[in-house]
Amino acid sequence: MADKRLRILVAKPGLDGHDRGAKIIARALRDGGFEVVYTGLHQTPEMIAEAAVQEDVDAVGLSILSGAHMTLFPEVIKLLKERGAADVAVFGGGIIPDEDAVKLKEMGVREIFTPGASTEDIVKWVRENVQARQ
Repeated sequence: MADKRLRILVAKPGLDGHDRGAKIIARALRDGGFEVVYTGLHQTPEMIAEAAVQEDVDAVGLSILSGAHMTLFPEVIKLLKERGAADVAVFGGGIIPDEDAVKLKEMGVREIFTPGASTEDIVKWVRENVQARQ
């Protein structure tokens, strides 16, 4: 297992139609040596959790600009748990106020990256904080 490349699912939950940032992160993660699955726009929490299980990913990166993060992020975490994938690390990014980021972390989101975060910092965080699932 030590040689397993981490698999990361990058998803755009909800009705947010802006995916440039998610694609940049997906490419940075791929270039950083991870296997990346990008699900595309307008994903429901159910679609994201199901894809995470089917693709056997180690982490899910959620990107959101629509303001629905307090609903969608916890729902993804809940659905991962229901599918036996509670050990999948969930991190996110987008337009998320600091006070909401604190609450999301209390709900199980491992990290929140806001505009201005460098792709290098995100890749480094994944490398240092996500372990391969057993």
